[in-house]
Amino acid sequence: MDMTNTALESQGRDLPSAVLRYTAFDVDGKGGNPAGVVLDARGMDETRMQEIAAEVGYSETAFLTREEERRFRIRYFSPLAEVAFCGHATIATAVALAEREGTGDLVFLTSAGEVAVATREEDGRVLATLTSVAPAVRAVDDADLAAALAALRWEYAELDPALPPRIANAGNDHLVLAAASRERLADLDYDQDALGDLMARRSWTTVHLVWRETETVFHARDPFPPGGVFEDPATGAAAAAFGAYLRSLELVAPPARVTIHQGEDMGRPSRLLVDVTPGADAGIRVSGTAAPIVG
Repeated sequence: MDMTNTALESQGRDLPSAVLRYTAFDVDGKGGNPAGVVLDARGMDETRMQEIAAEVGYSETAFLTREEERRFRIRYFSPLAEVAFCGHATIATAVALAEREGTGDLVFLTSAGEVAVATREEDGRVLATLTSVAPAVRAVDDADLAAALAALRWEYAELDPALPPRIANAGNDHLVLAAASRERLADLDYDQDALGDLMARRSWTTVHLVWRETETVFHARDPFPPGGVFEDPATGAAAAAFGAYLRSLELVAPPARVTIHQGEDMGRPSRLLVDVTPGADAGIRVSGTAAPIVG
């Protein structure tokens, strides 16, 4: 559901700030993942934020409250619930701010921790780079893995043994599963209720499904049933977690840049640039552009 500001106001609600709409991690202005952005959420409680997020209908809407000149409290809401951290809404918000206040460094205080964001002009557009909180990677329980594969309708033999399943976190938990073939990744037909129930019990934000094209180029798909979304076209939080996964398993040698192509199979091509830095506790950097949604 895509509601305009007029539609929101027509229901008798006075918004203290416009709800902006951006698509983040776009490719030349196309594709990407839509996000709602409220640059001034003063006076809004979480009930009001949840109402607006449900009306906007995107996978997340970000709500910003300024604490200092370039320091903000930020909260993220899916249509169903609050989310501790959302990468694509962070990029969208940073670009929206840069377009209005100029490029530079920002600090976002999220429920997951402090996230630094840098914005700069590149090729005539604003490029935003977030640095995640300290990440963590851990093993996945065998029973949980079996339940996830059953809900996805995947066989264990269809996984890439060189990229073992893990839970990766760079702000919230994501189950990382690597397909052995591009065809397996392309054929996404999962049991939304079963996977959503499992993810809710384990507090997984998405399941990050990947296929490795080269050592540093990956294709990804992210089921997101806890947010009421079948699939996310670009997931910055999962990309950061995946960067930590690659570093933890020594699948790349830091410093390294990884490109993730997402959204292609759903007709919304997205590009996420992931910089994997040395140090087990060092944050992962994720970069992308964002474009206003018109009409």
